[in-house]
Amino acid sequence: MSASLADVEKQARRLTPDERARLAEVLLESIQDNFISEIEAAWQLEIENRVASYERGENQTFPAEEVFAEAKRITR
Repeated sequence: MSASLADVEKQARRLTPDERARLAEVLLESIQDNFISEIEAAWQLEIENRVASYERGENQTFPAEEVFAEAKRITR
């Protein structure tokens, strides 16, 4: 643990329980925001790849009417 992290931890322990809880929330949100950004970037790449694959004619497609009719048929 770096000296600055140890100092921050020492200071954080001096906070009230409510303040520590809020600090924990803020820190977790900062991690989640980064994680969510990575997920969104991965999905964007996936979308681009799927669109490109579709545009190259590599995907088998089905009319929506057929898909919905099949869904109705198998859920009865």
